[in-house]
Amino acid sequence: MTQRGEPMIVVERLEKHYGPTRAVDGVSFSVAAGEVFGLLGHNGAGKTTTIRMLTGRTRPSAGRARIAGHDIVSDLHAIKPIINLVFEDQNLYERLSGRENLHFFCDLYAVPRVRAAELLDIVGLTEAAGRKVKTYSTGMKQRLLIARSLVNQPRLLFLDEPTRGLDPVSARDIREIVRQLSAAGTTVFLTTHYMDEADELCQRVAFLSQGKIVALDAPRELKLRYGQRSSTVLLDDRVEHTVDLHDPIAATHLQEWMQAGRVLTIHSHEGTLEDVFIALAGRPL
Repeated sequence: MTQRGEPMIVVERLEKHYGPTRAVDGVSFSVAAGEVFGLLGHNGAGKTTTIRMLTGRTRPSAGRARIAGHDIVSDLHAIKPIINLVFEDQNLYERLSGRENLHFFCDLYAVPRVRAAELLDIVGLTEAAGRKVKTYSTGMKQRLLIARSLVNQPRLLFLDEPTRGLDPVSARDIREIVRQLSAAGTTVFLTTHYMDEADELCQRVAFLSQGKIVALDAPRELKLRYGQRSSTVLLDDRVEHTVDLHDPIAATHLQEWMQAGRVLTIHSHEGTLEDVFIALAGRPL
């Protein structure tokens, strides 16, 4: 069994071609067990195609990948029981209740139906369990989708844009569920357009541009490496100055102000993941 810290996913030069188009162009990375790993990029960058290959929904054109030591092509039968996914489309049975939706999937996975009650509690839908899903809000449907994806207690969960279109409260609830899953040892492979969300949840992120990974590291390291670091300095004349910490001349001014006792406050500002993405991919999400 894969232990926390050992690779849950190992990807080596993975490619997917559609005619002359290379949707995924030789990506390589690994994901540790229990890690929340973010794959970030524009629409069409290859994020969903990567997930489709890793989950057996489309066959790679070249390269290889392993999940929990199993090859995604030749050993797919061994992978399916230990993974699950939530795609962006909310494909629920809307005429059934939330509880009935989960009972249906418990039966498919040969899991006792009592599991449905446990999952409804985890995602905060116990009180709405008897209502038809068509009466649910978008955020409630997304929580039910996540509950459904946990029926088989997957060791690896793929979440494709899980908070897109949700209100702030619903998005916060989804992020909290992701944190709890990771704390319990579930590996989470996440795609998102929201840089703040990736920064908050992911131990590491990879930036995908035109099918290639252009950067991969912990969010903090990427921000320090590529982000614009600056400070806002308030002087004794009540005038604020923005100091670029990469600029040696600006740093000299700051030192002079400090030595003269003119500095009232200093507020530092590190770069954001959005800054990093623009620097690497050339345009904002």
